[in-house]
Amino acid sequence: MISFSRTDESLLGNWWWTIDRVMLLSFVLLIAIGVLMAAAATPMVANRIGLDEFYFLKRHLFYIVPSLCTIFIVSMMKFEHLKKFSLILFFAAMFLTLLTFFFGTEIKGARRWISIFGFSMQPSEFAKPALAVITAWMLSEQQKYPEFKGKFLATLFYFSFVALLIFQPDVGMVLLTTAVWLGQLFINGFPIIYAIIMGIAGLGGLILAYFFLPHVTARIDKFLNPAVGDHYQINRSLEAFANGGLFGVGPGEGIIKKHLPDAHADFVFAVVGEEFGFFICALIVFLIGFVVVYGMLKALKETDLFSILASVGLLAQFGLQSFVNIASALHLIPTKGMTLPFISYGGSSMLATSITAGLILALGRKKIGDEEAGKH
Repeated sequence: MISFSRTDESLLGNWWWTIDRVMLLSFVLLIAIGVLMAAAATPMVANRIGLDEFYFLKRHLFYIVPSLCTIFIVSMMKFEHLKKFSLILFFAAMFLTLLTFFFGTEIKGARRWISIFGFSMQPSEFAKPALAVITAWMLSEQQKYPEFKGKFLATLFYFSFVALLIFQPDVGMVLLTTAVWLGQLFINGFPIIYAIIMGIAGLGGLILAYFFLPHVTARIDKFLNPAVGDHYQINRSLEAFANGGLFGVGPGEGIIKKHLPDAHADFVFAVVGEEFGFFICALIVFLIGFVVVYGMLKALKETDLFSILASVGLLAQFGLQSFVNIASALHLIPTKGMTLPFISYGGSSMLATSITAGLILALGRKKIGDEEAGKH
């Protein structure tokens, strides 16, 4: 049990008394559930492809310590350090994303992954939270200094990132990034006519993707017409939820992971549904929803525009990505390869989500002045 005196002015003591421990606990609980799901879902997947039974579980556990350290280190940063960190992270991730066109691994018609020193990563996952912070930074600077071209720079950062995503292609991340970016602009004060224009442009982009990107066409057609294409994974996913019922068939007793290639990643929620049932699924949804709603309400009480915009952007990313994963598993939307934050298997995803969590916690830390005022 960590115990610090309120008079402790050390770096660690200051962190403990200013961090939002409710939010921190929520993230730790999600990480713990992720370990449980990795233990349940990965052994069968590893066996199926001829690896050691605990290969994926060991790798998942290996990333726990770096992820917790990432949350801790990032959450200790001051606002000015967060801005510089996000800028460096964005350019590094953009550079690596650019390299995927030349050295990346093609999976399902898209080049999104690159291997560095044996570590396979999706660089765009790291650019995503960085963009939310940079957008908040640019917009808040223009609010302070009207002559500063903050909106122009925020737009430049956004389009440079989206352009790379389109060429990969990664339409799902384009839509998620655009929704978050527009949300930040709206909160900052965005003319409704611009929002309408962007909405029409986004719809037009989706229509073009449907006609010119075969994997997008296939996913939308399969979603709209059950008679079209291969529905193997989604049918197995829906069977898993039906088999699980309210209480599940029990840890390790599920059969769906024997047949789902992505049972440990994109369809981990189906494994949860079968083995642990409706109530644990509801608990996960509640925890994710709590993080988003609690964080949003807290952010909107802030007076600093940068803190508000950055927190809202990061929380929206966290919530939308979770929604896409869960809704895909339940066949509420066309399938999209997005992980369930902290719960799906994947070191790159876990580290990127840890950066997001660290940024949210850093932005939500109590100001020393506020704490002192609360004593009187």
